[in-house]
Amino acid sequence: MPGFLNAGLWGLLGGAALILGALAGLYLKLSKRVISSVMAVGAGVLVSAVAFDLMDEAFHEGGFDAAAIGLTLGAVVYFVADLLVNRAGAHHRKRSQDQQDTSAEGGSAIFLGALLDGIPESLAIGVSLLGGAGVSWVFVAAVFLSNVPEGLSGAAGMRRAGRSTRYVLGLWIAVMIASGVAAALGYVLLRGVDPDIIAGIQAFAAGAVLAMLASTMMPEAYEEGGPLVGLLTALGFLLAFVLGKLD
Repeated sequence: MPGFLNAGLWGLLGGAALILGALAGLYLKLSKRVISSVMAVGAGVLVSAVAFDLMDEAFHEGGFDAAAIGLTLGAVVYFVADLLVNRAGAHHRKRSQDQQDTSAEGGSAIFLGALLDGIPESLAIGVSLLGGAGVSWVFVAAVFLSNVPEGLSGAAGMRRAGRSTRYVLGLWIAVMIASGVAAALGYVLLRGVDPDIIAGIQAFAAGAVLAMLASTMMPEAYEEGGPLVGLLTALGFLLAFVLGKLD
């Protein structure tokens, strides 16, 4: 199999976890407390991925400067994009639809975070395959553990806001396809590129994830699930940490 096609398939596989989560959020009648619990575990997994995967790799590839610049840019881009999404929602809001619009904005913010995380991370997947070592099962497991809660919580929020199933699935399918294309492009276009650029891409994804977690996913999980989400977040972190050490 051509290398770029192999990379693209790995990117699609990671994005498929978002679709699985979205289907669960759309078709399973899960309570808000269950959804918040899943979000909390996913948040812990994402924090672990940021700390021990993305940022650690970015530091080893490009040092403090590339890691710091990439993370800052990722957080700023997410902040600006999220601000634009919220302002657009506020512009069309009616007083009787405040709760629905809040749900829609929360779901859209999580979708935005998944997009800004998924594309740089998929580019990095493509680059990692250039060495011929392949992608480890631990990495694939971590991607699934983090992407399923993102897809579930984002789709559930959009569903509560009255978005159609076609609309919600269309968004997540677009992210999955973009992830596959990005992984293939990473393999083709980033061959032999300066390690600082790779480090910046990985750190950019980390910054976008952290900004999304702090502004959307963790506050929403706590609002619906209460203090229990703190324990679940820690358990999610521990699970991803242990998987990482098994590699």
